[in-house]
Amino acid sequence: MLLDVSCSVSDEDESEVERQLGNTELSYFLPSRASGVNDMYLHLGFVAPEHVVRRARVRMVWAILRIRHPLLASKVVMQGYDDVRFVFTPPQSPEYALVDADSNLEYRTSTKDELIDSYLNGARTLSNDRLSYLIPSLTPRSMSPFDECESPSYNHDIMICAAHFLGDGMALHQFANDLFVLLGGDKTIAELEAQLKEELSSRWGADSTRTAVLPNALEDNFIVSPSKLRSAAEKIDFQLSQQRLVGGHTFRRQTKQPRRTIVPTISYDPERTKNILKRCKTHGVSISAAIFAACNIAWAKMCSEKQELSMMMYSALNLRPYFTVKPANDSYWFLAISYFNVILPTFIPQSIDLSSVFWHRARVAKEQSTQAAKNRMIVSRSLLMAEERGQRARLWAKEDDERERGTFVPPPPAADTTLRTPSAALIGLSLLGNLDGIYKHGTFPAIKLHTLTTGSRQRSGGMLLFGYTFAGKLWVSLGYDVNGFDKVTVEQFWENMLRTMDELLLQ
Repeated sequence: MLLDVSCSVSDEDESEVERQLGNTELSYFLPSRASGVNDMYLHLGFVAPEHVVRRARVRMVWAILRIRHPLLASKVVMQGYDDVRFVFTPPQSPEYALVDADSNLEYRTSTKDELIDSYLNGARTLSNDRLSYLIPSLTPRSMSPFDECESPSYNHDIMICAAHFLGDGMALHQFANDLFVLLGGDKTIAELEAQLKEELSSRWGADSTRTAVLPNALEDNFIVSPSKLRSAAEKIDFQLSQQRLVGGHTFRRQTKQPRRTIVPTISYDPERTKNILKRCKTHGVSISAAIFAACNIAWAKMCSEKQELSMMMYSALNLRPYFTVKPANDSYWFLAISYFNVILPTFIPQSIDLSSVFWHRARVAKEQSTQAAKNRMIVSRSLLMAEERGQRARLWAKEDDERERGTFVPPPPAADTTLRTPSAALIGLSLLGNLDGIYKHGTFPAIKLHTLTTGSRQRSGGMLLFGYTFAGKLWVSLGYDVNGFDKVTVEQFWENMLRTMDELLLQ
C-alpha cells in the first residue's frame, strides 16, 4: 500500500537546520532576488514507456533525491546583506517528504521550446522558499522508434530547475543522471517507497550520527593558513594576476526593450562529431580549446576596430579537485566554481593560412586553461575572487534596494586619473566536456536520452555560449538577450562561429 500524502504539513515538528551562505553563494543569491538572474535549468528529451513518468513514480524519486540533497529542499532567509542563511526542515515522515516533493513538481503539456522560453522569459519559477522545481512535460505524440509490443515508448520532456547559488553545472548533470537511474531502473514503486523510508531514517532519523547536515559553503572546503605574511603575498599575487587580464572587445549593447533570452542550438551527428574530436586530437587540443579558438576567429573576422587590443573570454573552473577539507555531507549539490580567462589576439594575419592560425590559437587556449587549473595559487586566487565578488554583490544589492525605496544617493565621482588597462570580456563560455561520461545510459535501459539543453535566466544584455558532447553528438548553443544587443552583430558572430567550425573543424 502506497503512502498517504494527503496529510497537512502544518503539524510537522519544525526541527530546522541552517548555515550561512558563503561569499560565492551570496554573489549568486543577491542578484537573483528581483527576477531570478542565474536561475539554472536543464532540459532533457527522452524516450520511455509511460509508467516511467507517472506522477506517483516521479514524485517518489523526487522525494528521495531531495532527502539526499537537502539544499534542494531548503529555503533562504535573509536578515541582512551579511546574514543570509539556508534553512532546511528535515521531513519528519515519508508522507511529509512526499508532500514536499509534490508541491515542487508540476506536470505540463508543453514542447521543449515552450518550456525553455517560459522559464527564461516568463515569471520567475523559483523563489527564496522554492529553490528547486521539477517539470515533466507530457504531450500527445506518435509512438517512438523504440516501440515494443509489451511496453510501447513515447517521447517525453523533463526540466530540472535550481537556483545557481545551490550548485553548479556538474551538480545539475550528476543529479539528472541519478534521477534517471531511479526512474528507469528496475525498482517497483513499492521498492522505491521502501528506499525513501530507509534513506529518510538513515540521514535524518533520531539515530542519525551526522556531525553536519548541510554541505559546506565553497570557502569552507579549504584549509586556510593563518600566516599574515602568506596572506599578504596571496593578495599581491591576486592583484597582479588581475592586472594581466587585458581585453578590449565587447558586443554593442542596447536596452530599448525588455529582456528576452533565446537559445539557438546546433548539433553535429555522431559521425561528424567523431571526425571533429579526431581532428582536435590530431592537433593536440580538446574540443573546448577549439571552441575558444572558433569564438576568437568568428569575432576577428568581423572586427574592424581596436584590433591592437586582445579579445578576452571567461569560463568556469571546477574547484572540487582542490578541496582540502573532508565534505560535511555526501551531497554533491553545492557551488564549487571559480573563473579563468583566455586571451587571444584579435587580428588575423593575412600571410598565414587561416587553418594554421586557428589551431595555433586553440593550442594557446589549451595552454592558458591548463595554466589556470594547475597554478599553485589557484586556491588563494579563487578565495580572494570569491571575497571580491561577495563584497561587490552586497554593494550592488544595497544600491538596488535603495533605488527601489527611492533613497539612493549616488556617491561623488572618484578623482582617479590612473590610466586603466581595458579588461572587458567579449563572451562567457560554459564548456561542459563529454557529458556522456556523467550520464550512465546503460544504467537506465528503459530510457533513451536524445536531447539536452541547459542555461540560466539572464540579466538584460546577458550572453553565454555552451559547448558539450551528449548522446554521441557535439552540441553548441548561444543563450543571449536578443533585445540587449545589436541584432546584426550577434547574428553575424553566430554565423561566423558555425562557419568556422564547419570549415576548420570538419576539413
